[in-house]
Amino acid sequence: MSDEMVLRAQRFINSTYNNGATLGISKLEENGRTGWSTMYALTRALQYELGITALSDSFGPTTLSTLQSRYPSLNAVTVPSWIFGCILQSALYCKGYDGGGIDGIYNSRVEAAVIKLKQDMGVDGAFPGSSLEPKVVKALFNMDAYVTVNNGSSGIRSVQRWLNGRYVNRRDFFIIPCDGHHSRDVAKSMLLAIQYELGMADGTANGVFGPGTQAGLKSHTVTLGTTGTWAQLFTAAMLLNARTVAFGDFTAAVQAAVRDFQAFAALPVNGNGDFQTWASLLVSYGDQTRRGAACDGVTKITPARAQALKDAGYKYIGRYLYNPSSTSLPEKQIQPGELDTIRQYGLRCFPIYQTWSRDADYFRYSQGCVDASNAIEWARIHGFKPGSIIYFAVDYDAMDSEVTSYILPHFKGVYRTIGELSDYGVGIYGPRNVCQRVSDAGYAATSFVSDMSSGFSGNLGYPLPTNWAFDQIATIWVGSGDGRIEIDNNIASGRDTGQGTFDPATPVTSGLDVDLQASYKPALLHDIQTYLTSIGVPETGGEGWKDGDWVTYDQVTTTEAFNYVMEADWLFTNLARALKLRKALIQAPVMWELRKLNPLDPIADDAVRTGLKDDSSTGWGQIFAWVAIEARNYCIQQGIINGVPLSSSDKRAVWDLLQDPHYNIPTAAYLTIYNAHQLGIPRPSLTTGQADTQALLARYNGTGDGAQQYGRELIGLYNVLENYNRLSRAQ
Repeated sequence: MSDEMVLRAQRFINSTYNNGATLGISKLEENGRTGWSTMYALTRALQYELGITALSDSFGPTTLSTLQSRYPSLNAVTVPSWIFGCILQSALYCKGYDGGGIDGIYNSRVEAAVIKLKQDMGVDGAFPGSSLEPKVVKALFNMDAYVTVNNGSSGIRSVQRWLNGRYVNRRDFFIIPCDGHHSRDVAKSMLLAIQYELGMADGTANGVFGPGTQAGLKSHTVTLGTTGTWAQLFTAAMLLNARTVAFGDFTAAVQAAVRDFQAFAALPVNGNGDFQTWASLLVSYGDQTRRGAACDGVTKITPARAQALKDAGYKYIGRYLYNPSSTSLPEKQIQPGELDTIRQYGLRCFPIYQTWSRDADYFRYSQGCVDASNAIEWARIHGFKPGSIIYFAVDYDAMDSEVTSYILPHFKGVYRTIGELSDYGVGIYGPRNVCQRVSDAGYAATSFVSDMSSGFSGNLGYPLPTNWAFDQIATIWVGSGDGRIEIDNNIASGRDTGQGTFDPATPVTSGLDVDLQASYKPALLHDIQTYLTSIGVPETGGEGWKDGDWVTYDQVTTTEAFNYVMEADWLFTNLARALKLRKALIQAPVMWELRKLNPLDPIADDAVRTGLKDDSSTGWGQIFAWVAIEARNYCIQQGIINGVPLSSSDKRAVWDLLQDPHYNIPTAAYLTIYNAHQLGIPRPSLTTGQADTQALLARYNGTGDGAQQYGRELIGLYNVLENYNRLSRAQ
């Protein structure tokens, strides 16, 4: 929403610093909306007026110290210039306070706004009156809110205001937001507050959960009846971990909430605010000396190591299904015979799937589908039974916006693929916020939390996920001699106990299709064009109505149909590998149907949309909804895919789903399997011969002479596609 006074602030910056680019102050878009770009420009303008030559977006130590030395208190008397006053007024407007008109005058409206600002911050006791102190100015020049926003907690806001008011005069404590939400800054402020109460001097107190802070907390257990600052700090920490308590004294209600928290976090349940409870409330990894019942690692579990782990109290071991590198960490992937060793020593294993997953660009819907298919393959190869939860990794500090744009679509692909093509479950490994958001979206049953990375923004300020199964808190060494092994020490909640017995190991199936080598695409397209032209389907256009069929419609050229199919090559590959058939058998009819769209197809689709018809052949593969229902039901009955059986009442819902290639293309694959059943021939496999392949392609178009002609035309397209798929498999 545009605000007139914010717009005036932007115009003030642009008109006052019209040589801003030369000065280092970028010209602002005049849209009346507060944002970081406006705050950065105001910060740079302030620095310029203070005489700072190296301008920066950051209101850092130089800006603060300069302001403190020159203007320890800004008011109607001390504001040095008209422009300086306008900058302050503009910042007030951008924060939602009355700046009194951008006229450079520190009038009664500005004074009232400053008083309200400091009350909202909780610093009106530390900084009484209507003057702007340097730390208040610093807090004014950012995007933090000092009122509850976005359904923030009033309890958390009380904590934030209390922290500001009590500690703002300490050198390294800066005003934190009072928006009712936990955050990185709030987490650090809590540690600073504890360090101050432990008696640490400025410069020593640093907001880090180090040995001195830990030693001090061990002598500050709070219990039923504790009052004063330590009780306030402890109840504050509880509130910041989404525990419903009253901020203040350690009451019976607080004690009950502590017991609940301790049980949830797998701590000793005593109802006291002891060191381990303090630690779990303040930092993601908690007390790193805690010995968990679970671990994970990149080292093979030998008999000696299994014994060492068992002797150390470990029950559950996380191991990797797959290692994409043949040279790095050679024992990262589960090794032959390793799961049998784990079983023999009475241990249990939970599987982890990770390839790269260390930046946002890795994550997308298609990659989630690919990862899920590969994980299914490897889980079966190693012998994990149905019901095993596979943990898919997000091994980096994903920002909340990246979770929305990248991680959630990725796990949607994981969840759909795992759910349809296997009986495994989906878990997530990652920072707290990532785990909770993916789980809240319904894409993960349990979480394996990377809490060792306490500095991750996705851990700082976020409570332990509600469905946590394993909590990774420290890297340690266990055992000695041949049994010595480095592991990540994990606390276990009991929500997942892994697998204790395993199916016989399944050998890797040779000859499965792979993604097409990119270098083959030009030659493949050329050969497809040549073949189709030879049977009367040129690159574009054609003879119109021919033998009861339209050659082309709406400029869907051969190249365009080819490109559509190549863009979805990952999906064709996934399906082919999961169903153990040749992907050309799915590619050929889908590419053909895209190329041969005719004017009647969109007319029929529109008739379904408007209710004039109840079905039509639709989507990339031109599949009727009733056919999709029969094909999917058959595959569900045969245990080939999972799902709820469909009925005729689902026809319109299925028709709508068929508009999505991610649903349409798999349906084409399931239809091919169903067609084999209808023809009475063996289910398509990696070795299906030419005669059966042609029969399956013909059946895709129904029965009769037209279908037989369809099969004769498509077997040639199939052979062209299969030729290049075979070359790719040989790489």
